[in-house]
Amino acid sequence: MRKKFAELIQQHAAKDESIVFLTGDLGYNALESLQQSMGDRFINAGVAEQNMVGMAAGMARSGYKVFCYSIAPFVVYRCLEQTRNDVCLHNLPVFLVGNGGGYGYGIMGSSHHALEDIACLAPLQNMSCHVPAFIEDLETSMHAIVNESRPAYLRLGLGKQAPSEQLLFDAFRCVHKSTSAQHTVIAMGPLVNNVLAAMQQHEKADPIDLFTAIRFPFRSIPQQLIDSIKQSKRIILLEEHVAQGGLAQQFLYHFAKLNIATDSITTLHAQGYPGQIYGDQAFHQKQSGLDTQSIAKLIISA
Repeated sequence: MRKKFAELIQQHAAKDESIVFLTGDLGYNALESLQQSMGDRFINAGVAEQNMVGMAAGMARSGYKVFCYSIAPFVVYRCLEQTRNDVCLHNLPVFLVGNGGGYGYGIMGSSHHALEDIACLAPLQNMSCHVPAFIEDLETSMHAIVNESRPAYLRLGLGKQAPSEQLLFDAFRCVHKSTSAQHTVIAMGPLVNNVLAAMQQHEKADPIDLFTAIRFPFRSIPQQLIDSIKQSKRIILLEEHVAQGGLAQQFLYHFAKLNIATDSITTLHAQGYPGQIYGDQAFHQKQSGLDTQSIAKLIISA
């Protein structure tokens, strides 16, 4: 996704001279064209993320819209205080961009994983979090981030093309609609690709309505999603994020107010590091039951 992200930054920066891009000494082999086109508005802040966000807040206070780019855990956890106090409490247009959300950086281990990022940032005042599922979602997210001009976080993951034209309902996108859905499946961001792969490999996994949550916190559950749940009466929530503060917890908070009867609610989330062993992203997804095969079995047996 980051190459498409760089293209979109370049487009927005060409139209808006107030846009500035800061990087924490990252982005090689992806951001060189952006550096050339933005000139002095592209700044390498070095391996100093806390200073980068503090500097971004000062620049935003002076009228700039500032993107801060790094690996997801570096731009989220290292500078959480600066994000809260300097950016969010003053409602400034500083936009954090974290590459490799979830287990994206695989074998590099827990220091490079972002499993609690939405839980950390979504509750902050004035903050919005965007988790695009497909490359096409980036344009929607970038448009909202730049035009709303308030604190935002963009979580980048493995980018794939959307399977078909989809319908966007506020914070949710309908990826697949079945005529006789037996399950309503909601996945966070790029994890929806594992569900699509499960549907392709196993015909019995096809009768589902599939949604993806691409923005947090969401204000409510759209009617189209409510209608799907009423028909299927089975909800499956999937996220490459810990259970606390992520998709399931936020969704069920709103869902509890609707008083809708269901036969089952199943949640799958990042399990951390069972056995204290590190591997690639696919390895960790399998340990958490978030891989294609596990999802297929879940849908068929649920």
